[in-house]
Amino acid sequence: MADILLLEDDVTLAESLIFLLEDEGYEVSWVRDGTAAIDATATTSFDLLLLDVNVPGTDGFTALRSLRDAAIDTPAIFITALQDIRSLSQGFQSGANDYLKKPFDFDELMIRIKALIRQYYQGILETIEIGDLSFHIDRGELYRKSVFIPLSDYERRLVRLFFRHSGTTLTKEDILFETAHGEEASEGALRVRINKLRKIGLPIQTVKNVGYRLEIK
Repeated sequence: MADILLLEDDVTLAESLIFLLEDEGYEVSWVRDGTAAIDATATTSFDLLLLDVNVPGTDGFTALRSLRDAAIDTPAIFITALQDIRSLSQGFQSGANDYLKKPFDFDELMIRIKALIRQYYQGILETIEIGDLSFHIDRGELYRKSVFIPLSDYERRLVRLFFRHSGTTLTKEDILFETAHGEEASEGALRVRINKLRKIGLPIQTVKNVGYRLEIK
């Protein structure tokens, strides 16, 4: 499932959103100020940005504008108490894909999140196929000939990374950096996971002294 960056300084609201989003199967990284949000995108590839505006330090509008200037096109939704047309306009001018006014209904937020992720990833293929394996980007699900293959959270992040960059050599350092998310980040653990994926049928090749690549056959 998708990785979401949540920028929200209201602890109660943030904790509620994290609980509800994780219950829907999303992985959530939470930061409380705009500078931390910018820093987080430098270390993790997110599938969606969920941003409040009035937060400590760098505000949400400025943070997103900085990300867009850095060519980060991750879809973004503003969730804010700002109600006026000027703020709405400023939100979209800063690069937002959607804008939801507080207080909002969680079911409405979920509809918007799912629609935005689906729309964004259709542009880079919603489903990627390699051999008899297919990976559904938006759902984070791997199949062989329509048969679902269960994966751990770490394995799902690893498969998503390989499928997104199929045919490209990824360094071990980059793989560990992109997939660790607080879990054991060692080359030994990575080798174990990759060997398991090879047994599943993923054509992952070792590039000596560099890293790994998922071959396109």
